[in-house]
Amino acid sequence: MNTMNEYFNSFIGFDSDVYMKIFLSLVIILSIWFVRFIIVRIIVHHTEDAHIRYIWRKTTKYISFVLSILLISRLWIEGIQDITTFLGLLSAGIAIALKDIFTNIAGWLFLIWVRPLGTGDRIQIGTNSGDVIDIGVFHITLMEIGNWVKSDQSTGRIIKIPNGMIFRETLANYSQGFQYIWNEIPVMVTFESNWREAKKILLEISQKYTEKFSAEAEKHVKEASKRLLVFYSKLTPNVYTSVSDSGVLLTIRYLCKPRSRRNTEEVIWEDILHAFTESDDIDFAYPTRRFFYNATEGKPGFKPPASDVIP
Repeated sequence: MNTMNEYFNSFIGFDSDVYMKIFLSLVIILSIWFVRFIIVRIIVHHTEDAHIRYIWRKTTKYISFVLSILLISRLWIEGIQDITTFLGLLSAGIAIALKDIFTNIAGWLFLIWVRPLGTGDRIQIGTNSGDVIDIGVFHITLMEIGNWVKSDQSTGRIIKIPNGMIFRETLANYSQGFQYIWNEIPVMVTFESNWREAKKILLEISQKYTEKFSAEAEKHVKEASKRLLVFYSKLTPNVYTSVSDSGVLLTIRYLCKPRSRRNTEEVIWEDILHAFTESDDIDFAYPTRRFFYNATEGKPGFKPPASDVIP
């Protein structure tokens, strides 16, 4: 054994103490990750909840990593004083070369500590939108929404966003705080339509599908106001009137959950189509060209004298 140690010392330049530390380091790593493997297998075997499985996998992974670093550092700490200068220069070079990686790690620590988002949240960061399905050391993983698919529905693509973007881009979270979004549906009727009756119909339809959200939304607003400056004086739906080139524009504004935007639009539009079909004095407007003859169509006060009318 002594002969073998002398051979390795002369050939590699390490003494037997270094070999022992390397061996113990490997034992520490394998032992910790084996225990993690057993724990994860037990959890997977005893629960069908995908969210619980995900939390246990991520938590045990982080704990195993930190524990390995601490134990291995403790094992090698005695020899660190001799190589302090070397490690200082080496770490400076690594920090410059791997700047983006360290920024992503800092972003991950920020996400874990401050928690501006969590798994399951619907977010927009920069130009990318989606549902958060994983938060890793280097990336946030999104199930993409929007893009070529309208009304914030999934495209089926997975997006990896570097954690460092959390420091450079604006983050919008659909799911935290208020937990509801305002959606608007523009409905245009002709100038000749009974727009007051149309407005009444639209308001009744919007109230029909959002009345169940009003009490729940008010509760969420009260909860959010305890932590943030969030307040709304009116949470019930409303219909706003304006005029466009082609007719009278009636805009429905109502609350909905972020993931139900398209479904609520569908049921509201179906009721609108049905109600307008049964109304003889309401028509949808669209870009058209028409001729206006003031003598017969104009208001009485603006009609020309009978002598000026061309027969």
